[in-house]
Amino acid sequence: MTQLVWLRNDLRVLDNPALFYACQTQQPVRVIYSETVKQRQQHNESPAQQSLRQQLLISLSEALAALDISLEILTADYFTDLPALIKQYCQIHAIEGLWFNEQSWLNESIRDSQVTSLLKACHIDVHRFQDECLINSAIVTKDQTPYRVFTPWYRQWLIKLQGINLELLPAPKLHSTANAPRSFTNAIKTEINSQVNYRDDLWPASQEHALAQLISFCENSASDYDHARDYPAINGTSLLSPYIAVGALSVRQCVVYLQQACLKNQSSWLEHTWLKELAWREFYRYLMRNKPELAKGAAFNPQKESKWLDNAEHFKAWQQGCTGFPIIDAAMIQLKQTGWMHNRLRMLTASFLCKLLLIDWRKGEAHFLQHLIDGDFSSNNGGWQWSSSTGCDASPWFRIFNPTLQSRKFDCDGHFIRKMLPQLSALSDKDIHWPSELQRKTLNYHQPIIDYSASRERALLWRKVKEPN
Repeated sequence: MTQLVWLRNDLRVLDNPALFYACQTQQPVRVIYSETVKQRQQHNESPAQQSLRQQLLISLSEALAALDISLEILTADYFTDLPALIKQYCQIHAIEGLWFNEQSWLNESIRDSQVTSLLKACHIDVHRFQDECLINSAIVTKDQTPYRVFTPWYRQWLIKLQGINLELLPAPKLHSTANAPRSFTNAIKTEINSQVNYRDDLWPASQEHALAQLISFCENSASDYDHARDYPAINGTSLLSPYIAVGALSVRQCVVYLQQACLKNQSSWLEHTWLKELAWREFYRYLMRNKPELAKGAAFNPQKESKWLDNAEHFKAWQQGCTGFPIIDAAMIQLKQTGWMHNRLRMLTASFLCKLLLIDWRKGEAHFLQHLIDGDFSSNNGGWQWSSSTGCDASPWFRIFNPTLQSRKFDCDGHFIRKMLPQLSALSDKDIHWPSELQRKTLNYHQPIIDYSASRERALLWRKVKEPN
């Protein structure tokens, strides 16, 4: 009898519960990955993320081949096609048990339940692991209701975190299968579109590189993360989000290496800002599990929705980085050129779209997913709802970022703007944040599409919110 491991957003050999425990059975093991092209299109997944995943599959096939384990691609259009397809595969290859790490998003959860029910009806064992988050047990208030605010939820999350086993699982040992040892790389390349549509110079498709980058960040940069992460011109963030998004790194790996680095420099890993950022990822998944309608475009607080405008010209200008606000345009160009955007710039561009242009946050949410190499459905949704003031524990409506002031504060010498908007590079450190009308004409740079002060007042008026004293 043979065991079958079904990979999804867990493209790694190290610290992979489904793969590790399937191999512990001492029975032959096969590994499959299901490619659902039309489903990805419905989910707005970016070409950059698809390309990174495809290249990681090729790398993963080589790592598995070294363990004498085959990796095969099952191709379908939608998730709903997979139960019958996986059942057929199991019957052809005499599969005794299916092993996989769960995904919590709505469509993925429904898919997993359907596959489980069908296989169990065929007397095939199904082994499911909760590996997507560090804490999978219920976190509820004293009234046994889900939390609506991050901070009290985070306090409970930290308590639970200290009580779990953070030991990492090793790679499986060399495994004997029914197949003769061989390389599966060529087979994988013919079954997926291996065209590279992402910045592989920034994020090489290698588990080894991802792990090395994690270790380097924790040992060399994490101590300055709290301050450095706000400045887009420097590498002050981990740059690991693309690997976490597709599962080349587990969140447990991130926490364990952070913990080890903090112990070396005698600092508290439980108080580290990066740990808190990883917790936000889990919090947004927590919200979607407890409020599934968020996955269908619903606002967490519908009563806080604005009267959105439908200005196609403004939306196009925002998408293309042609707003006439240098820091906003530079951020959108970064997204277009790299498939990634600095986190502070994500907040600035989202605030600009929702509050100054009064364009529906859902349009921005979709645009980001269509371009981000680290697109994460729940985190992206949570971030956009936070910025539009419709989400859980969201930014208050009257908090409207002034792009120019933010630019002067976090890119004071204009390094980031000069890199993304080279036509402005000759301007002084002062002028680059807000060129004069003459400078714009001379340098062929866009005139601003809105007046900041007037747009800010319009946003406040529409929501009838008075500024705090």
